[in-house]
Amino acid sequence: MKHIRHFVPSLFLSFVHVCLVQANYAPYFFDNGDRSTNGNMALLSLSEDTPVGTHVYTLNGTDPEGDPVTYGLAYEAGSRRYFSVDEHLGNVTLVEELDREKEDEIEVIVSISDGLSTVSEKVRILVTDANDESPEFINTPYIVQVPENTPSGSSIFKIEAVDRDTGSGGSITYFLQNIHANKFTIDRHSGVLRIKTGVTLDYEKSRTHFVIVVAKDGGGKLRGDNKVFSATTTITVNVEDVQDTPPMFIGTPYYGYVYEDTLAGSEVLTVVALDGDRGKPNSIRYCIVNGDEGSFEISNTTGAISVIKSPNQLKKEVYELKVQASEVSQEGGISDNAFAAVTIRVVDLNNHPPTFYGENGPQNRFELTMYEHPPEGEILRGLKITVNDSDQGANAKFNLRLVGPGGIFRVVPQTVLNEAQVTVIVENSAAIDYEKFKVLTFKLLAIEVNTPERFSSTADVAIRLLDTNDNVPKFSSDYYIARIPENSPGGSNVVAVTATDPDSGLWGEVKYSIYGTGADLFLIHPSTGIIYTQPWATLDAEVNSKYNFYVKAEDTDGKYSLAEVFITVLDVNDHSPEFNENIQEKTMIIGSPVKIEAIDQDAEEPNNIVDYSIMQADPANVFDIDQSTGEIKLKSYIRSLDIIHNITKNKDCIWSLVVQAKDRGSPSFSTTAVLKIDITEETLHKGPMAAFLMQTKDNPMKALGVLAGVMGIMVMITVMISTAMFWRNKRSNKVMPVRRIIKKRQVHPPRSVRMEWLKLRRSSNAAEKFMVKEDAGNENSNNNARAGAAVPPVPTPPPPPVPACAVAAPAWHLPTVSGSLAPAFSNRALKKKGPGGAHSALVSELKMKFEKRNAALGDPHI
Repeated sequence: MKHIRHFVPSLFLSFVHVCLVQANYAPYFFDNGDRSTNGNMALLSLSEDTPVGTHVYTLNGTDPEGDPVTYGLAYEAGSRRYFSVDEHLGNVTLVEELDREKEDEIEVIVSISDGLSTVSEKVRILVTDANDESPEFINTPYIVQVPENTPSGSSIFKIEAVDRDTGSGGSITYFLQNIHANKFTIDRHSGVLRIKTGVTLDYEKSRTHFVIVVAKDGGGKLRGDNKVFSATTTITVNVEDVQDTPPMFIGTPYYGYVYEDTLAGSEVLTVVALDGDRGKPNSIRYCIVNGDEGSFEISNTTGAISVIKSPNQLKKEVYELKVQASEVSQEGGISDNAFAAVTIRVVDLNNHPPTFYGENGPQNRFELTMYEHPPEGEILRGLKITVNDSDQGANAKFNLRLVGPGGIFRVVPQTVLNEAQVTVIVENSAAIDYEKFKVLTFKLLAIEVNTPERFSSTADVAIRLLDTNDNVPKFSSDYYIARIPENSPGGSNVVAVTATDPDSGLWGEVKYSIYGTGADLFLIHPSTGIIYTQPWATLDAEVNSKYNFYVKAEDTDGKYSLAEVFITVLDVNDHSPEFNENIQEKTMIIGSPVKIEAIDQDAEEPNNIVDYSIMQADPANVFDIDQSTGEIKLKSYIRSLDIIHNITKNKDCIWSLVVQAKDRGSPSFSTTAVLKIDITEETLHKGPMAAFLMQTKDNPMKALGVLAGVMGIMVMITVMISTAMFWRNKRSNKVMPVRRIIKKRQVHPPRSVRMEWLKLRRSSNAAEKFMVKEDAGNENSNNNARAGAAVPPVPTPPPPPVPACAVAAPAWHLPTVSGSLAPAFSNRALKKKGPGGAHSALVSELKMKFEKRNAALGDPHI
């Protein structure tokens, strides 16, 4: 009872708890609107410059039963996690830097849970823009070519910059630096560059203008401050020459000095004038207009002014000469003139060294920036150098020269009296190469000429070069030779060509292409230069084994060079030898070979070289075949039909051979054919008498007797001929065939009579010319033992080995084309023969066969 009293209250409490659990309601978020900082994060927007670690929101909700709630954040798979949340307090913190330009909306799954129920909502947080991007110029660098006669106010170029910000932060305005010292203006909204109104360009004064353009955005807030960003770029304006300028003197004003010790005829100074149009300059002629008073003369080609009187004859201390430079056109006419004043003083002191001056006073280092490969004869106008010697007369005469890489520049004038404007002129444009020298450094040396002191001074000249697209892509070779197997699949690499362009930047990038009639089956990768076959291409050395085409390497300005590609398709062994017919019939005259031929369609050796061998023969060991030519002939011991009749009991001489033709490729292919040979002897004369002599060739004495009987009685001749033919046929039909001779049977003692008969038959030469009728009853139905083809040793091929026994073979099976190598057979049996050679061994074998036959004739069981 006590246990029952405790059980009833416990059961009641459990029932009440179950009822409460079943009545649980899910928690929910407060929705406080888009401007609220707590709730469910709906319609929350954050600036992209919000610092990481900032408390950006508070998740807020409740549970209808008043249970404590927890908060959570989740993201779609693969999304970045920008926020973290305190699960108890609901405080949301930014943990990843925002970037509106990359992601302007963030999807977050917010959740609230009371431990039993969880409510999730997907909300979107908008990322608002901050001015955190700078303008960027596109399609740089900017290089413009403008003729010098372009009217002022003309539009010459348009630049463009972009800013990825929105609103005012993404709007761009343009303006130029140093606007007052500039010859150009720019539209602040469109970016169009124009020549200033009232301003003209002059090639002779300045060939190149560097215009610095500033792109500025409209500004905007960034981390609480108003920020404005800008970017700069340089537009290079190259002025093109137009024929519009008369000649001009360089190095003016001119001062010359005559000293007391100056000799008559000495050069005082040289004036230099150049055609103002450097694009197509004309030649210059000089003359003195007035002021020389008969004391000076000038070279009309060089401009060298010389004193023609001794100094003691000069009546004035200062002479003012007016020198004229005339421009002579190619037709010989005078087109334009220029004048210069030359001051010549007579002095005799020397107490000052030559001194170099810049625009701001004495200077011993001068720098200049210019493009590589300027025109020859170009004046380096950016060098403002003056050299002066304060002495008078000969004491102020000094020479100028450049010390450094020779032949690149020359200095004018080379001889100075007192003072001159130093001019450096381009002499070798090709040597001014950015790819060889980024900076050219020279020393300008001024040294007095005829003074005992030889005063001198130096100044450093540094010329910094700018790159131009002056190089053509160059291949590593003028031609490329490649080889590819004909069984290569489509898309196979063939050869890689390489070309280099030493220019910098985009000018040095090379693009490859191919063309030509031989390029149809090939493609080239435009950047790597790898040549490969078309995906659908099928190469066949038997159809075409040589391809020839051109490959082109081109830079971004269209400069290019060519190389030639030679491709050889290598032959692979993909054809087997082929006979004209699988079964062939030939007639063999004893002593003359017959020839069988197979053709291999492969293109190259050794794939198309065919070797011949006899696979099977009936009877065996009768024929030899030339491995290379396919000529088939009888063994050397077979010289007449009698010997053939002793080998086989059949009188017909149509024998079958299986001949194999095998190429020398790897893997090797082979084909077989059946050759039927009809063996006969050549007859020199035809007629009754010749036939009679042939029939009685085995017994010369009988032939003489028959001939004597013919003269007497014709009937006796007929009887004797019939008797001779009967006995001959009877003997021939009892000769053992080869398949019975070669069996290992008991050999009876030979008979001496038969041996003598054998010798008699071998010594008979008259039996070597007769015909045998063809018997077609045994065609392709013989019982033959298969014989392997003998391997052709070099230089003398031995006869094939003699089989130990002949086993009745099933019907012949002709092998098909095979890709495997034929088995090699041993020659050990041949090597064991005695010193008599192959011919002696065959004669001995033939004797043994006849002895076996004679023994068999006496055996009644056979």
